[in-house]
Amino acid sequence: MSQIETCPVCGVKIVGGDKVLFSSGSPGNRARLFARVCNYVQKPGCINQDQEAIGKISANDYYKPME
Repeated sequence: MSQIETCPVCGVKIVGGDKVLFSSGSPGNRARLFARVCNYVQKPGCINQDQEAIGKISANDYYKPME
């Protein structure tokens, strides 16, 4: 069975080390979570601060404004 971590700060679930289950929308990864949430929240207890686990953040990981 895959390990499931739940962030006490935002409530996001991380399954198997890198699959992130957001409250809405499709699953993502730690890089997308960091780009969209953790980078801005910066509260103690966040479980997504390890740069090695996050990996490379791409331009597609950030929110894109509606055009």
